[in-house]
Amino acid sequence: MKFADTLKTLPEFAGTRIVLTDAAGAEVGTIANAPGSAGSFRVYAYLLQQYGAINAEAAAEGLAIFAEHTEDASRHPGKHPNIDRLIGLMASGAPLNARIE
Repeated sequence: MKFADTLKTLPEFAGTRIVLTDAAGAEVGTIANAPGSAGSFRVYAYLLQQYGAINAEAAAEGLAIFAEHTEDASRHPGKHPNIDRLIGLMASGAPLNARIE
């Protein structure tokens, strides 16, 4: 299934952004609920709801949800930073905490 089709099956979430933090509590990124990143916001919010954090299992599901964009991100590092983050998490195994604001 393509990303756009899968995205339609995910619940909507209220909030303006997701704040991602490492194990020490340091902020390592944000994802705005705004044009250009609203799809990533929705995916990460869903993963947070399902897993309580963005761990390796959540990252694997997220990469599957991003579908064709995951392949594009693998070929073009930096083009899809929110997918790059999940790919990196799969490699490092270091989970991220997250909160919706």
